[in-house]
Amino acid sequence: MTAKKRSPDFEVALAELEKLVEKLERGDLPLEESLRLFERGVRLTRDCQQALTAAQAKVSQLTVTPEGEELVDFESDDDEPA
Repeated sequence: MTAKKRSPDFEVALAELEKLVEKLERGDLPLEESLRLFERGVRLTRDCQQALTAAQAKVSQLTVTPEGEELVDFESDDDEPA
């Protein structure tokens, strides 16, 4: 039985990404370490984007009625009268 590689949880990946950014912004790392962290950050960014895309698809799926109509739009600043 082959185990499918699981993406890290969104919040965990985002927290790790934030830490990597902080380290890279300090600017005191050797080039090789900076490149390694940057590469890890790119992978984490892609994982986060995939998680967000999946969540968006789920929300879209849950907000459509059986007749194919969208339920209720969320209120936004654009909905307020001028």
